[in-house]
Amino acid sequence: MIAQKRVNQMSDIAAFDQNLNEKVLTGNAMEGFEQYYAEDVVMQENNDAPFVGKNVNRKREIEFFDSIAEWHGGKVEESAVNGDTTFGQWWLDVTFKNGYRYTNTQVAVRKWKDGKIVHERFFYNKA
Repeated sequence: MIAQKRVNQMSDIAAFDQNLNEKVLTGNAMEGFEQYYAEDVVMQENNDAPFVGKNVNRKREIEFFDSIAEWHGGKVEESAVNGDTTFGQWWLDVTFKNGYRYTNTQVAVRKWKDGKIVHERFFYNKA
């Protein structure tokens, strides 16, 4: 019974993660943010100091997406679920409004609780 509950939980988390990824890739990232991020979410870039709270991170996400002039492409190349944690290897290609074209691969690690992301950390090489 416990094993079946864990399988169902992992299946739900995988579906939530996939749905959020699809929202990001189709230009609906903020809709996904509102739906899937906890009020006390912690978000972190590499080893930088974490940002705590949905309001703080909402502002950061809006600023990031508003800074993009052109989306050339993006995809989740690999993904996995382990318990309450999802992993996604992303490829991104964007041009920012300042003219800088940014192409990179990063890994997003999300920890979930009760259908919401409570911690998300991005790992990538800084340019």
